[in-house]
Amino acid sequence: MLMDYDYLVFIGRFEPFHNGHAAVARHALGKARKLIFLVGSADTPRTIKNPFTVAERAVMIQAALADSAERLVVRPLRDHLYNESQWIAGVQRAVADAVRADGGGEHPRIGLIGQDKDASSYYLREFPQWPLVDVQHTQTLSATELRRYLYEANRLDSHGGLMLIRANVPGPVFDMLDAFRRNSPAFAQLVAEYQFIETYKAAWAGAPYPPTFVTTDAVVVHSGHVLLVRRRAEPGKGLWALPGGFVGAGESLLDACLRELREETRLKLPVPVLKGSISNQHVFDHPDRSQRGRTITHAWHFAFPAGDLPAVRGGDDADKARWVPVSEALEMGAQLYEDHLHILEFFLGRG
Repeated sequence: MLMDYDYLVFIGRFEPFHNGHAAVARHALGKARKLIFLVGSADTPRTIKNPFTVAERAVMIQAALADSAERLVVRPLRDHLYNESQWIAGVQRAVADAVRADGGGEHPRIGLIGQDKDASSYYLREFPQWPLVDVQHTQTLSATELRRYLYEANRLDSHGGLMLIRANVPGPVFDMLDAFRRNSPAFAQLVAEYQFIETYKAAWAGAPYPPTFVTTDAVVVHSGHVLLVRRRAEPGKGLWALPGGFVGAGESLLDACLRELREETRLKLPVPVLKGSISNQHVFDHPDRSQRGRTITHAWHFAFPAGDLPAVRGGDDADKARWVPVSEALEMGAQLYEDHLHILEFFLGRG
């Protein structure tokens, strides 16, 4: 049977893989010899928005499409919140590597498949070299709604939610989700974080307009090491983060950054020395950077090229502080809070 394409590329987070995704995949398999899944938000910790690893999502995809398993290619795709060109290059590189590994030849016919439905679909137009197969919407609950029902599944009145999940995901995916909620310690932590975020948002529900929070973060680099803290509580309990926090009503941004740095790490360097070591600063404002709501952070890069590492210890919201080699920190994506890997990459030159 002659196909329109050798490969179609399907980009998504698939958190979880649901019937809408499966319908798009089936449509693609009718047009292409093979279907390349690029699974986004790779190399990130479990969060209520991204609760599943790439490996788990790959199993969902392959189990849901088991009758076409030999025609599926699944590859991870990292986010680049503050560098769109790096993300586009990552997509191009992942597709090229997948085609090469599959023995796709010199001039394979490659297309992109997805639904060009609204502003969130802008990425479909970033690859003019690949024709777009625009698919119609399949009626199904969104992944966001399915995650909400999953986190509320252990409530006494949750039976209806579980039925809705079952009706909107392929059978093997439902079995995985049900086993995850019953047996995984990670699920209990996600539920705790979900409940924290819901309570946090409820506290602001009476505001006349959605609030915008302002925070600061300190990127302190000393002798090839960066200073990180481990979070004591939700959100992000147990994850490593840059020292930082909310700006007080009577503080300047820099003063708030220095206060949080000293409170969370007990770093003894004098304030004039810290101010004199500032090499850069930047605002990080991706709308989805924090689950708590719209949160804009101002980050400062403090650079100390050489010398013994000053003593640090956790304090305030951090249960631990330590100096981490820069090379190691840049590989800690699955352990770093929110967009802190992207902040480190911005200041330290990778991406």
